[in-house]
Amino acid sequence: MTEYKSEFLKTLDSRGFIKQMTHPTELDAYCASGIPVCYIGFDATADSLHVGSLLQIMMLHHFQRCGGKPVVLMGGGTTKVGDPTDKEKSRPLLTDEQIASNMASIKRVFEPFLTFGNGPTDAIMVNNDDWLSKIGYVEFLRDYGVHFTINTMIKQETVDRRLRNEQPYTFLEFNYMLLQAYDFLELYRRHGVRLQLGGSDQWGNIINGVELTRRVAGGEAYGLTSHLITTASGGKMGKTADGAVWLNADRKSPYEYWQFWRNTEDADVGRFLRLFTDLNVAEIEELEKLEGADINKAKIALANAATTLLHGADVAAESEAAASAVFGDGASADALPTVEVPKAELEAGMLVAAAFAAAGLAGSNGEARRLIKQGAAKVNDVLVSDQNGTLSAADLVEGAIKLSAGKKRHALLKIS
Repeated sequence: MTEYKSEFLKTLDSRGFIKQMTHPTELDAYCASGIPVCYIGFDATADSLHVGSLLQIMMLHHFQRCGGKPVVLMGGGTTKVGDPTDKEKSRPLLTDEQIASNMASIKRVFEPFLTFGNGPTDAIMVNNDDWLSKIGYVEFLRDYGVHFTINTMIKQETVDRRLRNEQPYTFLEFNYMLLQAYDFLELYRRHGVRLQLGGSDQWGNIINGVELTRRVAGGEAYGLTSHLITTASGGKMGKTADGAVWLNADRKSPYEYWQFWRNTEDADVGRFLRLFTDLNVAEIEELEKLEGADINKAKIALANAATTLLHGADVAAESEAAASAVFGDGASADALPTVEVPKAELEAGMLVAAAFAAAGLAGSNGEARRLIKQGAAKVNDVLVSDQNGTLSAADLVEGAIKLSAGKKRHALLKIS
């Protein structure tokens, strides 16, 4: 482990964040003196970020806790182009209205992790459309195009892979790396930003920004990337059988979020405790010593700490209590994900398979029937054996029907 002077780099290093950085000695000195300023950009391609972005948010979180000023850059402008990095095909283009709506929704994600305001170390949020939409194309090419070479640009991994596979790489996408580099320069000029953080897939884009800022403005500029996170079994972080693990509560309920962390693979628990919680390293090391069935205690600590950061301690406690009820005495819990169906539909006799599909516990009626055939489906904690069985209002217990797919996935069916 490298001996850093700055609290920020010490923290990232001890918790396993750092993949690569530019100018390590200079960057360490910058982070150790005064109030350093950094940024990370987030494009608004959906109405919520997902767990795949959480590592970047946690870096901003630690940066502020260590005395720095974080800048959250919303990509209102770059979303119009679409980041091609690590993508096998072009992103669909969104309208201005879609981008504005997505940005408004995404902004809520950052509030639990960062303190926003006007103080020296308070975080600020800016939108790169404020300057990118005002750029004159000819002037931009003349002033900044001379600092980029096609030779270097086509060597970036995503570009090289697309070209080798004879897949389209549009001129629109090709301009993305210039715009991201220009963002760094503009943030340096407007807000004194000297450090860009990001995932290691952004390394080439970050280098471009560092070099452009140094060449054009003669300023000190640095870049630092984190590892790209995969699970111990090789899966992509934040992807489940049900899709992405969204950070907005209206896309993924707090209980489901808690359950995502509770279901972490044994081999990932210690690493995820370091990356996605505020628990101190000494406490994490004690949790890592747990073996056998006791590892579940570490998983619960992970789920509670991660959920507390995003949704608050009370919600984390409610989620743990709900899980305890479900896995312990089988009681229903209000914190479980809930789906509502019309009263008339239930009274007419609703197929159990259709209920599982409606609740998101199966992708289709056919998949739900396979769950029943495999003995993996329960209604109100009673095993279902009839693939064509139906539910009625008589199955309501305290106003809800509890559906269970396997041991770890549950939902409540209520009438609307």
